[in-house]
Amino acid sequence: MRLTFLGVRGSTCAPGAGFVRYGGHTSCVAVTAAGGTTPVLVLDAGTGLRSLTPMLGGAAFRGTIMVSHLHWDHVQGLPFFAAGDRPDAEVRLVLPAQDGRSGYELLAQLMSPPGFPITPDGLLGEWRLDVMEPGTEVVDGFGITAVDVEHKGGRTYGFVVEEAGRRVAYVPDHAPAVAVSDQLLAVLDGVEVLVHDAQFLEWERPRARDYGHATVDDAVHLAERVGAGKVVLFHHSPARGDDELDTMAAAVPTDLEVVTAHEGLELEV
Repeated sequence: MRLTFLGVRGSTCAPGAGFVRYGGHTSCVAVTAAGGTTPVLVLDAGTGLRSLTPMLGGAAFRGTIMVSHLHWDHVQGLPFFAAGDRPDAEVRLVLPAQDGRSGYELLAQLMSPPGFPITPDGLLGEWRLDVMEPGTEVVDGFGITAVDVEHKGGRTYGFVVEEAGRRVAYVPDHAPAVAVSDQLLAVLDGVEVLVHDAQFLEWERPRARDYGHATVDDAVHLAERVGAGKVVLFHHSPARGDDELDTMAAAVPTDLEVVTAHEGLELEV
């Protein structure tokens, strides 16, 4: 499978001259199946989701968007996703189950007047709004496992995507210093790629704990602990510019391959 990183920031977008090389859009990763030509699976729907439309070459999106949690930076791209907001689109949106509410109810809490001009049923095309409990299901030919992770402010999932025996973990918002469950360790064991929250540096650890996020050290050490083949540092601070991100992958001594995510990065797994 191929991962295409469309948004790599956390919390807010980061526009400006200092954010050109790594990009300023928030979390979104498109997944293309082996032998496929366009993505049918999307992980999170931050503002980077807008960049998926030109990848589709004028076609409507027909596939699934898996949302790790409902914070603004992970869903703000939804109503601005042109390839999904057209009559011939077919979109399944999957949200973490919580409080007994439907997918529509959860999304409408974020997307309805007076906070937004339309409700979810104002989106064109066929939109199916589902919730998912922790566990595994087959989604567009991929095996998707959702597992609870520690993060502030609402249920948050990490996802493992499997195709043909290859496994990629996507854990964009996570506070390993607070808690790492045995279940999470088991799900992540031996993944080829771990895409992980790395919003803070070690000297910022008090703020990382306050915000419910990880440091670069946390991300690398968790990857080592689960025997990942590669760790991709993700969900960058909106205050961290290109020059700082250039040196981030070398911040923690390790034998692992460490990659700092940037918009447009493509990884074959």
